[in-house]
Amino acid sequence: MEVTAITRNFRMSAFKGRALAREVQGKTVPAALNVLMFHPSKGAVVMLKTLKSAMANAKNNNNLEPETMLVKLAVFDESKRMRRYWAAARGSARPIARRLCHCKIVLTDAGLKAKA
Repeated sequence: MEVTAITRNFRMSAFKGRALAREVQGKTVPAALNVLMFHPSKGAVVMLKTLKSAMANAKNNNNLEPETMLVKLAVFDESKRMRRYWAAARGSARPIARRLCHCKIVLTDAGLKAKA
């Protein structure tokens, strides 16, 4: 059984969160929580929120025990870009792209059965 949670349009570049996502992927839920609670990056806050949402989805929607599950997939995907302009010389403008991202976490209980 797989359980998914997605946080959309978070105001951060996806590039900054991908290293953290690779660190969490493949770990058990308690180990992933431990990593995210003490990680100093901004992406850890949104990934922790998404992981807690996935745990709640597992417990409330599917009657699964979230502490016994694995993080099968943890990714930061690019979203839309807010287009802004910076005033430049002689009345011209320079474009600025303010990046947004989506955080997706998939929990599964299949990996633990195979390891046991």
